[in-house]
Amino acid sequence: MAHAHQHHHNQHRHDDGAPPDGLPEILDLDAALFAPHLTALTGRIACLAGDDVRHIVDLGSGTGTGTFALLEQFPTARVTAVDSSPAMLERLVSAARERGLGDRVRTLEADAGAGLPGVAGADLVWASASLHHLDNPATALAGIRAALRPGGLLAVAEVDGMPSFLPADGGPGELEARCRAALDGLHAERLPHRGADWGSLLTAAGFSVEQERVEPWELRTPLPEGAGRYAFLVFERIRGSLDGRVDADDLAALDRLIDGGPEDVRHRDDLVVRSTRRTWMARPARESARA
Repeated sequence: MAHAHQHHHNQHRHDDGAPPDGLPEILDLDAALFAPHLTALTGRIACLAGDDVRHIVDLGSGTGTGTFALLEQFPTARVTAVDSSPAMLERLVSAARERGLGDRVRTLEADAGAGLPGVAGADLVWASASLHHLDNPATALAGIRAALRPGGLLAVAEVDGMPSFLPADGGPGELEARCRAALDGLHAERLPHRGADWGSLLTAAGFSVEQERVEPWELRTPLPEGAGRYAFLVFERIRGSLDGRVDADDLAALDRLIDGGPEDVRHRDDLVVRSTRRTWMARPARESARA
């Protein structure tokens, strides 16, 4: 799961095809920090998908968080990793080779909103923090449905806004709340399907939703190594996004969280990493049931 936060823009890239600065490290840190949660989620997927999973599609694969978690969960499967960023795909291929998994991964550079060329008969499609980037969900879901075999499983994971790191009570928590509100406004303009009711959209696209869950993922002291760096990178991206969208005092407070001083998140001992993840598990509905 690229999981998947507001920065998991697996379909986003610069004009030269490279991912936004710092994004690969954020994705890899997210994978490392929340590895036990991701293992539990992929285990739940395995229970629904069954033992006979041979072909998996990782839609918006990023650096390969989902790809590698699913390869571990399904040891006889291969993955088609789909992303619009060639730099991300190159990084994923390199990581797969380092793990000895190069022969189980193939890549497809594609915009998932325009279909999945050459992909058919997939047993499982995994879409983590990627569907909300699509311009036309109905068209994209139709393409996913066509790529799945009858009875195949689509697993969708999305996040509820930016992660939080600071104590909920007092000034720091209020700062984060204002940042979240400002980011929600920004995303409403740029990503209109973020926070969508994917259950309804899946049903309208010819899927039968079998499971929907909302799960809080939380890490408390003692935090895993890398938590401070993760918080720093997230706040650095938030600071860049909110220039001109919050007042000068809030910008200054954000600066202090990443300036190397005593308030810098890399030096704090009161961080709590929180993220809310929502998941849907669905299969293509039988034509007779839809008639």
